[in-house]
Amino acid sequence: MQSRLRSAGAGAISRAMDEISGVEWQVADGLTPYHEALAAMEARAAAVRAGEAPELVWLVEHPPLFTAGTSAAADELINPLQFPVFEAGRGGRYTYHGPGQRVGYLMLDLEKRGKDIRCFVHSLEGWLIAALAGLGVEARREPGRIGLWVGRGGDEAKIAAIGVRVKRWVTLHGFSVNVSPDLAHFAGIIPCGISEYGVTSLAALGVNAGMSDLDAALKGTFPRFLEELRTRDKVP
Repeated sequence: MQSRLRSAGAGAISRAMDEISGVEWQVADGLTPYHEALAAMEARAAAVRAGEAPELVWLVEHPPLFTAGTSAAADELINPLQFPVFEAGRGGRYTYHGPGQRVGYLMLDLEKRGKDIRCFVHSLEGWLIAALAGLGVEARREPGRIGLWVGRGGDEAKIAAIGVRVKRWVTLHGFSVNVSPDLAHFAGIIPCGISEYGVTSLAALGVNAGMSDLDAALKGTFPRFLEELRTRDKVP
């Protein structure tokens, strides 16, 4: 399954492979075509379930595109630049992906990590909050909203999106964090169905951190995320 990921187009070629607590990490070079990412994820998740491949965190960037989750509403897609639109098969609504945005795909086996999807999502949010804190960004959850948020009042904006799917207790999809994407591209949708607030990025916040800095922060806080899944703390 590692070869499948490496051969799924130029963008899926691993720039760096590592392992943390038994979970393989891959970082893709270039821009990974979305349809190839979907196929690679499905294949890897099936291999994880069959015991033929280790769990995986796969970090990529995509060319500009929109993905539709299972709750996407047609009137939330505006798309003046005619970016391609893909049915993602994950939960949630419309999301933008593009250069300058770190997308993390997680193929983790919840059968050995508690079989608690709510705990998984809550712990995933906590992982991203901790990673962003390491870059000097105070992100938070907001009740009734999807994703992670920064700022208050008129400055409140979304910096990270989360959308997951679980198949035979193996996770697919994951998260996206805005590092330095073209924020104007988000005008092509109502992101996650929320029109009252804007979207921001590390660059827009004046944070001097690039993709490799975020990757390092994610790796540094990943063991804590796995530990929270292992202990299966009650979600408030």
